Amino acid sequence: MKLKHIFKSELIIVGAVFLLLTSCEEELKTVVNTKRYSIVDKVYPLLDTENSRWFFFSSASRPFGMVNLSPDTEIDGAWSSGYRYKVDTIKGFSHIHAWQISGLSVMPVVLSKENEKSVYLDFYSKFSHEKELIKPGYHYLELDRYNIKVSLTSTTRVGFHKYEFPKNERGAILFNLNTKLGPCKNIEGKLQKISDYELSGKFIAAPTHRRPKPLTIFFKIHLDTKVESVELDEITGSYLIKLEKTDKPVLMKAGVSYTSIENATNNIKKELPKWNFENVVNESKSEWERLLGRIIIEGGSEIDQRRFYTDLWHALQGRRIISDANGEYPDNTGDKFRVGQLPLNENGTPKFNHYNSDSFWGAQWTINTLWGLVYPEIKKEFVQSLLQYQKDGGLIPRGPSGGNYTYVMTGASSTPFIVSAIQEGLITKDLESIYQVLKKNHMAGGIMEKSGYEHRTNLGGGLKYYMENNYVPYPIPEGTFGGHQDGSSLTMEYAYQDWTLAQLAKKLGNQDDYYYFMNRSANFKNVYDKVSGWMRPKDVNGKWYENFDPYKYKIGFIEANAAQATWFVPHNLKGLAKLMGGNEEAVKKLNSQFEEAEKLNFSAGTSHELEEHPEYRRIPINFGNQPSIQTSHIFNQLERPDLAQYWTRNVVRKTFSGLSPSSGYNGDEDQGLMGSLAVLMKIGLFQMNGGTESNPSYQITSPIFDKISIKLNKDYYPEGVFEIETIDNSPENVYVNKMELNGDVLNTNEIKHSDIINGGFLLLNMEPNIDNN
Repeated sequence: MKLKHIFKSELIIVGAVFLLLTSCEEELKTVVNTKRYSIVDKVYPLLDTENSRWFFFSSASRPFGMVNLSPDTEIDGAWSSGYRYKVDTIKGFSHIHAWQISGLSVMPVVLSKENEKSVYLDFYSKFSHEKELIKPGYHYLELDRYNIKVSLTSTTRVGFHKYEFPKNERGAILFNLNTKLGPCKNIEGKLQKISDYELSGKFIAAPTHRRPKPLTIFFKIHLDTKVESVELDEITGSYLIKLEKTDKPVLMKAGVSYTSIENATNNIKKELPKWNFENVVNESKSEWERLLGRIIIEGGSEIDQRRFYTDLWHALQGRRIISDANGEYPDNTGDKFRVGQLPLNENGTPKFNHYNSDSFWGAQWTINTLWGLVYPEIKKEFVQSLLQYQKDGGLIPRGPSGGNYTYVMTGASSTPFIVSAIQEGLITKDLESIYQVLKKNHMAGGIMEKSGYEHRTNLGGGLKYYMENNYVPYPIPEGTFGGHQDGSSLTMEYAYQDWTLAQLAKKLGNQDDYYYFMNRSANFKNVYDKVSGWMRPKDVNGKWYENFDPYKYKIGFIEANAAQATWFVPHNLKGLAKLMGGNEEAVKKLNSQFEEAEKLNFSAGTSHELEEHPEYRRIPINFGNQPSIQTSHIFNQLERPDLAQYWTRNVVRKTFSGLSPSSGYNGDEDQGLMGSLAVLMKIGLFQMNGGTESNPSYQITSPIFDKISIKLNKDYYPEGVFEIETIDNSPENVYVNKMELNGDVLNTNEIKHSDIINGGFLLLNMEPNIDNN
């Protein structure tokens, strides 16, 4: 097959985006056989790939797929591995890129007398972005060393490969089972030939600092080309699969399971019984099109629209399914590993999927809102999965991996997520029992006692001090037991999460608990220093931290400085403003922080930039990490919606706009959180308290598009569509001077969840300035 048309990959040249695609005519037909301007075609998968972590990048993947098949150009380093745009060498194609899990790396090669013995150690290949095509659900590139054309796609649990080897050359596939990627190392890989067309095997994902137990990963391989032999290299533990010579493309299916080879086989049977590669590519595209099409936007520039759908695409991945098609899943929460079984529907299918996930730390301002409004079925599944972990291991996790707890980050970050799902009406059964297991995490013996990655003790969270002294000291007297033992941040985080739990107690009529947790939710006041005007660490004796610098990073504050973290009171901003001397003083303080942060585009920068400029950590507002991503919306709560509109639009323009491999989320997209935030800011809706009160409120800011249509999931919200339309919107007209909901004038910058899910029409009149007198 000759290459008839060569295009260049997507590049940004002087702010313009030229979509230049590469591949032979047949490859283009595979991907572009639907409408020319489909939503999927607007997604820019290369965003921020110069800075990405091993689990950040996706291409040949379904939403939340167990399989996340893509090339790896770098394998070392948690913050500099996976698909790195500037690295020009392919080191394998891994099927798993998940939170604390990676693996099943394969590499097609061409054999000769010269390389047949050395190929186990010397198999990397250069490639060029000029001969690469990436779309959601699909990846095509060419291995220059071997002149092999590689096409990748997948179902949820099965990777699907197409290799076009050079004519009259001997093709083979190297299974590099004992490799590493990021912080994850795989060991004890085994592979065996089952028949001329089938292989099976397994390997062990060794424990990491965050995932403390090993996890066995099983796989099954089906090929449409005969396997002549399987050879093991004793030094590397890699297997070389020699194939019968053929002039046709070689197709390979790779089913994955965390429970057994039988289930890996069944995953192939259920999801990929046939061999039509193009059909699977188009099915994947259709699945992404349906989900991305839940929000239809009009107006804005082409780049604005492409970036929006790229943000939305990121909101639907990162976190990964770990259960099999039949509902079996790995349970590593106990002393011994076991295979669990999810509850089944009457037709024998699982009622929900089970998930591997990074922390829900920061979810209250991101996926809480976006998933609950646009993807309620996804949010419900994640809640059910979190509750399944509790049934197995006794605690609701805050970031599980490999069927086990990681204790990633701090607090009880899953509480606001689950409470908001209940308040939205997504979870309606067994609410009292759910409340009790949530409450357990907030008390002695619960997850709040544990700091980040504190696996064997329960002292690092400082909960006993919070309960006895109404704040967490810094430092915690017992010493260091994990990460993120920053007392002021812990106090503020616990206070907010207590408030969210109190709202559920109130809903269920548990009045004593309601008052108890409401009292605890005021504990943020105990780390506010009126003299300095900032939240400030203090020790166990109540003495303020000396030589206090509010711009110094991680001194009593988790992944933040005091200036950024002071505003983490999403449940009681009026109370915070009162401590500061009233709304006017609070507005003045916060506005000055934004004016200073604008000089650095509201972000401390990528890890590389911080290495060169550690002073960037001193930024007073940082939209590059979760602790202060809510701050532009705080002005709404302080009765200055004009400043909320102004600063939100400026943050979007300077932090969450444009299309480039060099920027996007500063390398830390955190499994959908920052993509979700960008989406919400661009449609002009936000929930300050994470949607955890009864009939949750949405604050209105300044959408960047002329029209936004949210297609509601009729299984949960049967009224159809909620529309937002702006009049005279432009980059200059960022202020809302009049709002109407269903024809009635709105005198507040809020609408209720019921207003949206009942369908309706929000009209916003925009102008370039506003009178605040």
